[in-house]
Amino acid sequence: MKWKLTGRFLFSVVLVVILVVFINIFLLLTFFIARSIFNEPFHGQEISAEVFTKQFQNQITISNDHISITEKGKNELIKNKAWIQVLDDNGKQLFGYRTPENLKDKYNPLDMIQMYKYREIDADTIVFIGEKKLKDKNYSYFIGFKNRNIQRYVVSYDFRDILKMLKIGSITLIFIDSLIALFIGYLFSKRLTKPINTLIDGIKRLANKDYDINYRPSGVYKDVFYNVNHLSYQLQASEMERNKLDKMKEEWIANISHDIKTPLASIQGYSEMMKDTEYHFSLEEMREYAEIIERKSVYLKEVIEDLNLSTRLRAKELSLNKTKTNLVALLRSIVIDILNDAKYSTRNIDFEFAEETIDMEVDELLIRRAINNLIYNAIVHNDEDVQITVSIKKEERIHIMIKDNGKGIKKEELDRIFDRYYRGTNTGESHKGSGLGMAIANDIIHAHDGEITIDSLVGHGTTIEIML
Repeated sequence: MKWKLTGRFLFSVVLVVILVVFINIFLLLTFFIARSIFNEPFHGQEISAEVFTKQFQNQITISNDHISITEKGKNELIKNKAWIQVLDDNGKQLFGYRTPENLKDKYNPLDMIQMYKYREIDADTIVFIGEKKLKDKNYSYFIGFKNRNIQRYVVSYDFRDILKMLKIGSITLIFIDSLIALFIGYLFSKRLTKPINTLIDGIKRLANKDYDINYRPSGVYKDVFYNVNHLSYQLQASEMERNKLDKMKEEWIANISHDIKTPLASIQGYSEMMKDTEYHFSLEEMREYAEIIERKSVYLKEVIEDLNLSTRLRAKELSLNKTKTNLVALLRSIVIDILNDAKYSTRNIDFEFAEETIDMEVDELLIRRAINNLIYNAIVHNDEDVQITVSIKKEERIHIMIKDNGKGIKKEELDRIFDRYYRGTNTGESHKGSGLGMAIANDIIHAHDGEITIDSLVGHGTTIEIML
């Protein structure tokens, strides 16, 4: 766009110069045409009479000292209401045609000057002088035009006055050209700056959180208008996403507050019962209440740890403690630990691997946490008879897959499965947690420069693939 804007500016400058030059030429032509039209009786006829007189020598014939004019010449004289008088080199008349009666037949040099410069015939007649050469003889002739519209003036001037007029004329022309250039420049600059004002107005609207902007991209600022529209769309989408996230966060805070209050209420209730002297509990009852308190405390600890871990992962404040780890052995131990939990001992979890050792530099505790979250997610969102398969293989990258044949996940939930604070609708009352498990798993994998994808079909199950 930069070279387009520069080109448009240069084009405007060149066009202004061309227009100014063209206007100057036009004004000069207009001046001369107007002067020619309005002064037609003066200069137009004067030039015609002068040329007519000079060219009339071709109509004069001299033979054996006998002078006459052609028929064409006679017709032209009659047509122009003119007469002719031919003189020898002594000023004596040799020939005349249509000459006035009071015309002299001999002239001295002073008479000839008077005859040429001033009106000596009458007020309606003006005289021009011409010359005819033949061999070694010169003949002069007067042609008089009886036409009061023909005028002749003898002009004398001072060269300093001419220079002064040229100076004044130049200054006047420069002033007029400056006004023309300013006017044309104003028109072009207005055309160039109008889109900029529109863009500035649009940016102000964006700054005031008015994202309903859609300009028609055109002209030299086409790319800018397009980018402003794109920015408006992105800001609008971000605002909608932020509002949705805020709403989801509020719902999550409400849910997590409720989930925390429930175990706290149990801990508080059993604690108050146990310390009340009015109640006498057996040792077996005391142990049962202590177990409940412990379980609720562990749940609260896990929620707090999830919150802390999620915040540190998102803020990139958690440094990874990487060590060389056999991922096959790590996955096997995760599956065994889950199956050893009495709550999940009846679940069907298979572990598949192609080789015994697949080593990689990872933070073992965080990877364990991520895989645990993903497997538990498959467990708590499905029925007890769901078949879960955990597998690992090494190709160009290491592929870890967690696959189940359970309920599957809806499309609208699949797009949000890794969002913070999101809980799937299939989660039962007995498996409520922080809502950060999948988001934490996603952040841990990305912290290891890995990728995690999820594919699911309702009624057919879900497959999660990790590539490290």
